[in-house]
Amino acid sequence: MTHGVTPLFDKLHHICIVVRDIDKAQTYYESIGIGPWMPYPPLAEYEELDVPSTEGFLSLKYRICNLPNVQLQLCEPGDAPSPQRQHLDARGEGVFHIGFEVLDADAAEAQARAQGLPVLMRGRRANRTGFTYYDSAGGAGVNLLTRATNLPGK
Repeated sequence: MTHGVTPLFDKLHHICIVVRDIDKAQTYYESIGIGPWMPYPPLAEYEELDVPSTEGFLSLKYRICNLPNVQLQLCEPGDAPSPQRQHLDARGEGVFHIGFEVLDADAAEAQARAQGLPVLMRGRRANRTGFTYYDSAGGAGVNLLTRATNLPGK
């Protein structure tokens, strides 16, 4: 417990860096020994989606690199509106969000909302795994995200 709050952001999963050119960024990381990189699964698999722009969300390109201690993500926003595109245009390339793994995406989101964290965007697959971005950049310096890939018992 931290200051009477049940820890929600205690299992780091990934760091997401927004870039202008994903191929150029991947090439650079590989040149310094960080890789291999692979495409993120299709964003279209999210059946329940609450994002500022579906077109903007679906135009995001992601690549991931699984290091022994953390996953790195590269994200190249398309031209359609998205929080990632806004971040890139306003602040340039850099960390857009830090992702934490949770067992249950819905329970984590309910807890975060109860703690006063506003939701920036969210998505769920048919099995209720998925993500929730919290609008925390003003207080944390970066957006925070919870994601669940496996539900208890699955």
